[in-house]
Amino acid sequence: QVQLVETGGGLVQSGGSLRLSCASSGRTYSSAAAGWFRQAPGMEREFVAGITWSGLTYHADSVKVRFTISRDNAKNTVALQMNSLKPEDTAVYYCAAANSRSVVVTPSRYNYWGQGTQVTVSS
Repeated sequence: QVQLVETGGGLVQSGGSLRLSCASSGRTYSSAAAGWFRQAPGMEREFVAGITWSGLTYHADSVKVRFTISRDNAKNTVALQMNSLKPEDTAVYYCAAANSRSVVVTPSRYNYWGQGTQVTVSS
């Protein structure tokens, strides 16, 4: 079993930065693919970025260049550095882990989810 806990959300002004972190407990998920998703009110959960166990990354077009996903397998953590934030980035952000060697963009393919952390960007 893998438990995921996100930290680092908060309120930031447009153009600002935040760094989200996801820590796992229980069985290590260093060999699993990891991802960040977000969900705004009334919207479906949206893929933001994913990373394989070996460090290959893929970012959604809407966040490319501004956001960067990374992982530290020794510490069982995955991070999302968010720069140049915009009001439309406002959402609850979730980290997830999938039993996959490839980047996974589909929410239903993820096996474990965190509880989410709120990110609010004011204009």
